[in-house]
Amino acid sequence: MRIAVIGNYLPRRCGLATFTADLCDALAAETGAGAEDLAVVAMDDIVEGYGYPPRVKFQVRSTVPADYLRAAEFLNVQRFDVAIIQHEYGIFGGTQGAHIIQLVKNLRMPAITTLHTVLNSPTPEQLGIVRSLAEHSQFLVVMAHRARSLLQESYGVDEAKVVYIPHGIHDVPFERSDSFRRQIGLDGRKLLLTFGLLNPGKGIEVMIEALAAVVERHPEAVYLILGETHPHVRKAIGDGYRQGLHQAVRRLGLEHHVRFHNHFVELAVLLQYIQAADVYVTPYLNLDQIVSGTLAYAMGAGAAIVSTPYWYAQELLADGRGVLVPPSDPRALAQAINQLLDQEDTLQELRTKGYQHGRSMTWAEVANGYLRLAGEALERTVAEPIPQLIEGADVRIISELPEVNLGHLRVMTDDTGILQHAAYSVPDRSHGYCVDDNARALVVAGTHYSLFQDMTVIPLMQTYLSFLQHSFNPENGRFRNFMSYDRRWLEGVGSEDSHGRSLWGLGSAVQRAPNASIRKMAVRLFSDGLAVVEDFTSPRAWAFAIIGLHSYMEVYGGDANARRMRAALGQRLFSLFENRSSDEWPWCEDTVTYANARLSQALILAGQWIPSSEIFTAGIESLEWLLKRQTASAGHLSIIGNCAWHTREGMSSTFDQQPIEAMGLVEACALAFRATGAEQWLKRTRWCLNWFLGDNDLNARVYDFETGGCYDGLQATGVNENQGAESTLSWLISLLTLYEVVGQKV
Repeated sequence: MRIAVIGNYLPRRCGLATFTADLCDALAAETGAGAEDLAVVAMDDIVEGYGYPPRVKFQVRSTVPADYLRAAEFLNVQRFDVAIIQHEYGIFGGTQGAHIIQLVKNLRMPAITTLHTVLNSPTPEQLGIVRSLAEHSQFLVVMAHRARSLLQESYGVDEAKVVYIPHGIHDVPFERSDSFRRQIGLDGRKLLLTFGLLNPGKGIEVMIEALAAVVERHPEAVYLILGETHPHVRKAIGDGYRQGLHQAVRRLGLEHHVRFHNHFVELAVLLQYIQAADVYVTPYLNLDQIVSGTLAYAMGAGAAIVSTPYWYAQELLADGRGVLVPPSDPRALAQAINQLLDQEDTLQELRTKGYQHGRSMTWAEVANGYLRLAGEALERTVAEPIPQLIEGADVRIISELPEVNLGHLRVMTDDTGILQHAAYSVPDRSHGYCVDDNARALVVAGTHYSLFQDMTVIPLMQTYLSFLQHSFNPENGRFRNFMSYDRRWLEGVGSEDSHGRSLWGLGSAVQRAPNASIRKMAVRLFSDGLAVVEDFTSPRAWAFAIIGLHSYMEVYGGDANARRMRAALGQRLFSLFENRSSDEWPWCEDTVTYANARLSQALILAGQWIPSSEIFTAGIESLEWLLKRQTASAGHLSIIGNCAWHTREGMSSTFDQQPIEAMGLVEACALAFRATGAEQWLKRTRWCLNWFLGDNDLNARVYDFETGGCYDGLQATGVNENQGAESTLSWLISLLTLYEVVGQKV
């Protein structure tokens, strides 16, 4: 049997990587399989990947949708018999890790999915992912019996598909490691231990507070915190949690009783630490945690355990195998530890019970459980072959999307903001800056971060947000638009449209902020700029404000003023359509000019969330009409030109065609797909993006693959080869929108 295991893998440092490596070692030991018959598909969360051993045959960049399809194709071509997927929402790309569904759906072999997280109250996205995994897997493996009932009750998964296989443990002798205790300088001390990657949910601050009461009775006690800060936590918020723990130790005067070992230790050393400990502590704050590898390893190595009653601990430590204490209760935690240190017989009884229970959880037993399940999955597949998946629009879109290149965006950005224009691909300083482009650039940087977790775009977000902050004039509550290269504002008040675009950019920053500091700044500016919008008369300003409000309310949905403003602007825009449109001309103006799709997009959003079926239908129908009016006889997108626009009387110009109009259509069609779930809108989204790639009236590429920039449009004489900010940002927003849509599709 040839087995492929999909998940994180060592030397990536996380619990899931350790689990996958241990499982693979156990499978190899039981079957004698080499690297060709037992292979790993590893998830990479960094661009350069990791220095994997030969067992890793394929690496997936977690944020790149196409890599998941390529991984499925690789496994199919290599003719593996069974795939075992290690599932945790956070290790895969897309919304809540939705990218993994494309891999599983396209496998031509039976799949077994191990669920490392089963939530009591999943979000709709999380619920959809687990249901899709259940649909495309022969079995779901859980490591706690509580998870079985949750999957049936909260997720609607058929109980016949759910199999319990415990978390594996290492088969070590039942002994104390006093010699190791001497090696680490703790001879004669009472050792309390917590290990694992640190994050704020570990509750270690509660244990430090409890330690003060422990050392009053047992001054020889020392608490060892073994493990580095989780890489994703450090990447997101730095090492503030660990530093806060150090401060708590100093505040309580426990410097001689707490030790931090800030490194990732090898398995053999880790087991020695566990065996050297008197008490192992897991003071976790999240009681919904369904599995803990550290707890399993500690019990299996014969540690006496004190823990908060999260689900897995309740199950593993039942029948006197450990002591449970309430969460965030340092007094109860100290009392439990003191009782164990006072009563050596009770401590040894806990160790013995836990160790004996663990003998059914050794990795050899676990590996055989997976092998039996794999054999059953193969038998089922022989009886009922996996149907050939018909390639859908989403698969083609994912496999064909260009990779995102921010090269020209970075070239066009200086320490002030993004410059407006370029001569070819060279920034043209003579035209300075505008708030319109910096708002669009803020959308690009925020969306890119949310998709790819790329820390290098955070300084870009700060630069664009700083530009918007400087452009805001608190005296009149308005954003200024144009600034010269020497940083002089060229006007006291920008247009209503530029004000609306600023709110769009700020709303997006609120929704996609990489940290609290950026979000707070964006919220303040958004709120300051929103006050004047009710007096605006521009329908496009209303539309951009509605789009910005929607993004803002993805985070602050309870803001009553924002709700009222969205409803008022949506109704106002709808009234304009009601008063001016007809069956033959379903539009709100006598001339179709610029940013047209934004009006349809705003109507769809307002109608969906007010809610109002009339407004929603007006948005969908007007968008369909815009697409029809801009479809050439050859079938490609032919954007209304800005020379003379398109009038009710039937006059229409073909050139100049602007990338910003294609962008608006891409975003509106993507929204229609999210709102309706109809595949036709996903196809239309990609159809609009293809305008940039040559499916247009000139059969000319508007996107420059070499620079990462976008040409400024199509003219009757050919492509305008200047690569300004507006056009480049239009391309990037369009492309990122496709990435975002396929990342949300389950």
